[in-house]
Amino acid sequence: MRSIFTAILALSVASFSSSAPTLSAEDPPAWAYPVNPPDFKPRPDDGILRRVPGSSATYSVTQLRDRFIAPVWHPGDHPPLPEIVAQGRKPNVFACGFCHREDGPGGPENANLAGLPPAYIVQQMADYKTGARKSSVPTRGPIALKISLSKDITDTEVQAAALYFSALKPRANISVVGWFLAASNSGEKEPIGQRIIEVPEDLEQFENRDPRSQFIAYVPIGSIAKGAALVSTGGEGKTLQCAICHGQDLKGLGGIPSIVGRSPSYVLRQLNDIQTGARAGMAAQLMKATVVNLTVDDMVSIAAYLASQTP
Repeated sequence: MRSIFTAILALSVASFSSSAPTLSAEDPPAWAYPVNPPDFKPRPDDGILRRVPGSSATYSVTQLRDRFIAPVWHPGDHPPLPEIVAQGRKPNVFACGFCHREDGPGGPENANLAGLPPAYIVQQMADYKTGARKSSVPTRGPIALKISLSKDITDTEVQAAALYFSALKPRANISVVGWFLAASNSGEKEPIGQRIIEVPEDLEQFENRDPRSQFIAYVPIGSIAKGAALVSTGGEGKTLQCAICHGQDLKGLGGIPSIVGRSPSYVLRQLNDIQTGARAGMAAQLMKATVVNLTVDDMVSIAAYLASQTP
């Protein structure tokens, strides 16, 4: 199966060009903000039921593309899904578990919701609804879908989803590797440059929306150490120590979320969106002083270090 999820993987695949991209300081890094090409067409359903390791469940390609179905591959991994997570509400409120998976880990294209404070999840949905939270690249599919459903979802539905996801325990699903070459579509190698190349270990497992999917994030050599210094010391005034708000273990304090073990592509987008003002909610305002002086290279390093830590 090659579906819209493959296009989402432009986080990695589309980044493999003939040369590393050159962007101005004002441009959002294209490798972190993939969009579907205008002529993209999902592969048609071939009638073969899909399976994933460790599950007896089966789903057709059509079912896996249905935004009102959250595939439940591993029911023993989590409590029963609330209706809003399992199937949403037609015609406009998609199943939360369609994008974020049955127990919340999401993927490089969106947020890991497992273990986030419920009040934080509620506030983010409110920010989407009011327009306070957007993306530096508004044409990105995941953010457009979230903004769309936020207009019709009820407070009761948001609360049910928030309580469900917040009660789940986050788990490690990313291996961070310092590397300097990446395979291109031609099979040759090219410098990673100052990018993060994030790929699933098993593409089909990811496309099938298996929440147990594992990912590898290739990051620039030395970025983890540089990120550790920025996170722990503030980099001699360039930024602020993350522990001030997110706790000594960076796993959150009160209504402030954990920032460790998350997709580095996702983390970089959030830092960039806060810096550009695309994220302008109350929580984002508290981050303004933290990101104002960061370069994209700094964000890459911070994201790489945070992703390398245990959630």
